[in-house]
Amino acid sequence: MGLDARQCDAFLATAETGSFDTAALQLRITPSAVSQRIAGLEMALGAPLLVRSRPCRPTATGQRLLVYLRRTRLLEQEFQADLRTDQSGPLQIPVAVNNDTLATWLLPAIAPFLAAQRMTLDIVLDEQNYTYALLEKGLAVAGISSAATAMRGCTVAPLGFMRYRMVGSPQFVQRWFSAGFNREAAIRAPVLVFSRKDTLQADFLLKELGLMAGAYPVHYLPASDPFLQAARLGIGYGMLPSQQCDALVETGELVDVAPGRFTDVPLFWHAWRVQSHALELLGREVITAAASLLQQA
Repeated sequence: MGLDARQCDAFLATAETGSFDTAALQLRITPSAVSQRIAGLEMALGAPLLVRSRPCRPTATGQRLLVYLRRTRLLEQEFQADLRTDQSGPLQIPVAVNNDTLATWLLPAIAPFLAAQRMTLDIVLDEQNYTYALLEKGLAVAGISSAATAMRGCTVAPLGFMRYRMVGSPQFVQRWFSAGFNREAAIRAPVLVFSRKDTLQADFLLKELGLMAGAYPVHYLPASDPFLQAARLGIGYGMLPSQQCDALVETGELVDVAPGRFTDVPLFWHAWRVQSHALELLGREVITAAASLLQQA
C-alpha cells in the first residue's frame, strides 16, 4: 500500500505547526480538508496519528511517520536541488543541538562549510541529555547529544568531551568561599543553573560536597550569554564550559572555585543511517571539527 501524498502533506504540516488552521494556510486548503485527509491517512494505516489537543501532537505511530516523512522530504529536496541547481533554494536541515555547543564551538567550526554549501540549518535547542528525544520525535534529522546509544535507524559517532569548571567572580569567591570550597559555604552561596533540566551543578555539588539539590539557593538563567554574564557580575557561581571560561580564569576575571575538579560531558553526533549526501557532508564536518576543539579520551 502506497502512502497518499496529499494526506501525508496534511499530516506533516499539522504535526510541525501543531494546528489544523496553520496547516490549512500552508497548504491553501480548508482546516476541514486537512482534518479529512489526516483521518483518511489514519484509516489507511489503521492507527491514530495525532492527539487532537492544542497544540496537536503526534502519537507514537505519528512520530514514526513524522521521522519517515521528514527523511523522504529531505532526500526529495536534495534530488530536486541536484536537478535544478540554479533554480532551487538551499536545502534546509533540522539539527538538534545543546545550548553550550551552540554558544561555543559549533558555529565557528562549520561556518566556512555552510558558506560554501547550498544549505541552511534549522537549529532546535535543548539540553544535551534531551536532544536525543528530538530525533526520536522527528523534530530533527541529526543532532548532538550526550546519549552514546544510536536510536533505531540512526548512526552515532563520538565527538569528544566538553569540560565544565565551577567558576565565579573574584568578589563572589572572596565573599562566600574565602575559607575554601566547603559544604557550609556552599549551602549559603547562590548557584547559577541554566534550567530545570540542567543537572550539572547539582551533580557536581552532590559528588564533591554531598549536597542534595534544594539545599542551596538557585538562580535560573536559561541563556548561555546571560549565564556567563551573571557569573562575571558575581550574581552566583556555576558550571561553565572551558571554551567560555578558561581565558577568563587565566586573566583573573573568573576564579575556579574547585581547582582540579571538573565535569567532562561526552557528546555524540547522531544522524539517520539512510541520509542525504548533504547531511553526510555536514556530519563529517562536525566530527572533524570536534576532534580538534573538544577534549578527547
